[in-house]
Amino acid sequence: MNMNSIEPVKKKGKGGARPGAGRKPGVKSLVTIESLLTSLENKSNGKPYEEMLIEDFFKARMGGDSQLIIKYHNLILNKVLHTLNRVEVNDSQDVIDAKQKAFSDALAKLIGKKDE
Repeated sequence: MNMNSIEPVKKKGKGGARPGAGRKPGVKSLVTIESLLTSLENKSNGKPYEEMLIEDFFKARMGGDSQLIIKYHNLILNKVLHTLNRVEVNDSQDVIDAKQKAFSDALAKLIGKKDE
């Protein structure tokens, strides 16, 4: 018997759709960030989440809770700061020409083309 020709045996009664399984019709399928933030703002008498975050961060700093301070820094740096980073490069035409020449020379060396 060739081991490569063996096909898996399918068992009956396992997997597939089951009666009554899944979400019921009309049930919302997702909890959105927007709905969570709106709910939080409503329960906090209209105070935006960003203000609560800053207040809690300052409370942690004033209380000297270094573990909580680190968590706030990680949250802010990982989730917020990346949206603020922007790098602007302004090269002169001489710099652009030098980069093009260096790239061209490197590409020619890579493919084995000799200067003519």
